[in-house]
Amino acid sequence: MNKEYLNIYNNLVKLTRNKNLYLVLKKKDTFSDRLTFLLLHLSFFLKEYKKSKSKVYIQSIFDFIIRQIELSIREIGHGDVTVNKKMKEYVNLLYSIIEQIDNWDELIVDKKKEIFANLLEIKKNDDYLFKYFMNFTKFLKKNTLNQFTKDIINLKF
Repeated sequence: MNKEYLNIYNNLVKLTRNKNLYLVLKKKDTFSDRLTFLLLHLSFFLKEYKKSKSKVYIQSIFDFIIRQIELSIREIGHGDVTVNKKMKEYVNLLYSIIEQIDNWDELIVDKKKEIFANLLEIKKNDDYLFKYFMNFTKFLKKNTLNQFTKDIINLKF
């Protein structure tokens, strides 16, 4: 296990534990919601750092994180068939998110809010997630990938 990748994964998980993210949900906080937030963070993370790192390196981070998600699903107690089905759903969701945010900087504000509303079943006019992920993208642009690889960091933005 590569400690560098584990630190990246743990930092992304730490971001998904921000309790304020879950206040905008209409329903109870579930494993699926937490995973959706993890995939959102991962998507923005990959989008930003694919510009400065090799495809092989970014792919290995992607593979490691997907494997960690699979292990988490197994730890919940799901069997092989369910794990395979869930992983297919989550990987498809990740690809969908990546596709939707690919041109994030060019999207109008309403379209960005609509992405969150559709993914998380929240009110379209809620600004919290929009502002949060705008700040997250600014944070990613200001900081290098190496900051995520060192250790669990205190992320404030």
